[in-house]
Amino acid sequence: MDLPRPVVRLRDAALGRRRRVLQALLAGVSVLALLLWWLLPNAGPSYPRAPMSLATGVANGVYEKYGLLLKGDLHTALPGVRVNLVHTEGSVDNIKRVASGRADFTIAAADAVADYNGPGKDQLRACARLYDDYMQLVVPSDSTVRSARDLRGLRVGVGQADSGVNLITRRLFAAAGLDITKDVDAIPVGIDQAPAMLRDKQLDAFFWSGGLPTAAVAEMAHSSPGIKLVQLGDLVAKLHSMGPQMAYYRQAVMPADAYPQAQKGQAIATIAVANLLVTTDRANTGLVERLTRAVIDSRDAIGKEVHAAQLVDLRTAVFTDPLPLHVGAERYYRSVKP
Repeated sequence: MDLPRPVVRLRDAALGRRRRVLQALLAGVSVLALLLWWLLPNAGPSYPRAPMSLATGVANGVYEKYGLLLKGDLHTALPGVRVNLVHTEGSVDNIKRVASGRADFTIAAADAVADYNGPGKDQLRACARLYDDYMQLVVPSDSTVRSARDLRGLRVGVGQADSGVNLITRRLFAAAGLDITKDVDAIPVGIDQAPAMLRDKQLDAFFWSGGLPTAAVAEMAHSSPGIKLVQLGDLVAKLHSMGPQMAYYRQAVMPADAYPQAQKGQAIATIAVANLLVTTDRANTGLVERLTRAVIDSRDAIGKEVHAAQLVDLRTAVFTDPLPLHVGAERYYRSVKP
């Protein structure tokens, strides 16, 4: 039976109101969902909320500064994850810690990674190539040292035993025809102690491997008495002739503005080696994907305080020889591939 016209109009009006209310509710839900997606950093792969550790390096080193700044970015990128920074002796120590499970992530120089031959070696994976470390031989401004060969008989800071500095320094001494155990007084100190010891005349020179500029070296260059940097370019050919492990060192030049007061407008020939962000294949895929994204996205912000970090680049980050990329890192790079 047909309804009277007034009743039909009332019914249609009621249905229209319900439809508009439903449409408004759906629109509100969509806006809220979009807002939550925009505001919350949880969009992306899932990951465990367990604490994670990042092994850095010695106090005053570039690894430590980079780690401190990255920790702040990870607070946003990995909500719910407490990031613990671990002080270490450097690259060699870092690789041992990650391989053994005593740290989840670390930064290490490629030569130290290649040199490691202990337990867990096959489980090591890379998240990204970061920036290059430059080998720096620092002496007082009035020193007569012009080459590593001139260090014979002197007191030289060679880095702590498990540092990347120590690994490279031993190889440089061999290239220079010096025996580190006999021809020099090798003092196992890093960038946290060596500058003060050089200033107090407890050292005649020290080696350091780090990004440019390293704050502790820059501070020495500004102070009195001053310092200068000694070229290491005359050892490159000999170094490369010492075996395939030396292929991770490349001939490099410290630009004149790295430490202007110490270099007197002169570029310094030296060697450089790439740094990698390292983990193991045990690391959660979603966690690694998010962390890798945070490393790339934080480049500009971190680079304002750690100049070396400005060289972190999406185009070169995937070149992590001698390590394969972690599956989570691969996923990230594939997701941003043009």
